[in-house]
Amino acid sequence: MAKDDDGARWSQDVTEHSDALDLEEDVFTWDDPARIAASLKRSAEASDRRKGSAYQSAMSTLTFYVNRAGKNLPAAQRDVLERAKDELRRAFGRA
Repeated sequence: MAKDDDGARWSQDVTEHSDALDLEEDVFTWDDPARIAASLKRSAEASDRRKGSAYQSAMSTLTFYVNRAGKNLPAAQRDVLERAKDELRRAFGRA
């Protein structure tokens, strides 16, 4: 995975300094899929910097994190985050 000049991974930098959403601290480490989805929904709806809909921004942020974490993401946390996608769909009335 590519690192920038100070050794940080670019995906970590994007996650921490996203210009689209202001995320709650450690949101992707929580163990409650509904809480994660609710937080992402709040962040997306509050953002005036997102390019797409609130749903698109929230879902793409979650998907980006899961994809970039890759094999380093513990199976149990990956399961929580995949269930958070379902919760996010429900929260936006898309399930």
